[in-house]
Amino acid sequence: MEKDKEHKEDHKNEAPGQNKEFTIIVNGREKVVTGKEISFSQVVELSFGTTSKPNTIYTVTYKRGEGNKPEGTMVDGDIVKIKNGMIFNVTATDKS
Repeated sequence: MEKDKEHKEDHKNEAPGQNKEFTIIVNGREKVVTGKEISFSQVVELSFGTTSKPNTIYTVTYKRGEGNKPEGTMVDGDIVKIKNGMIFNVTATDKS
């Protein structure tokens, strides 16, 4: 009983849905992510690993998205709401 109380206390300050897992598709591969939103940087990292290549430009497009913008493009700094089955396509281009 005491353990249940501690468990509830641990999660009391978390907003509902914050730790919900979603399965999304990034460049044809299933990825499981936690949270209601995903950033441009997170999508690129899921696709290519690190994003620290200075001469690379990344392009992110998505479809089957949430709400009133079910498809579109993302640029660095963007954040979108996600849902199960959402599809992201990421391409890398060398600026050289």
